[in-house]
Amino acid sequence: MAFSKVTRRAKIKRRIRKKITGTSEMPRLSVFRSNKQIYAQIIDDSTGKTLVAASSINNKAAKGTKIEQAAVVGKEVAEKAVKAGIEKAVFDRNGYLYHGRVKSLADSAREGGLKL
Repeated sequence: MAFSKVTRRAKIKRRIRKKITGTSEMPRLSVFRSNKQIYAQIIDDSTGKTLVAASSINNKAAKGTKIEQAAVVGKEVAEKAVKAGIEKAVFDRNGYLYHGRVKSLADSAREGGLKL
């Protein structure tokens, strides 16, 4: 039986989220990747609240390739997290493969001072 890309990613996402949860001490850094934009948010799953968020829609990330935009978003989310007192987070790749834009975002978040 052939699966579509969406159902395949949903299966992978469920498998990942079974193991990964964000707590107040170590929240979850979740990545969403659309065709044009990339979004990152740090979530405390125990309360169900988003603590910090960043996306490539703002003007700072408008220039460059999508990978460069993802790096800017990763650095921005790390800066906001450190300012909010968050230094460690669990990385949730949200069913996407860990390469390209997702890897770029994670690497730049690490460079920005976030421990993933």
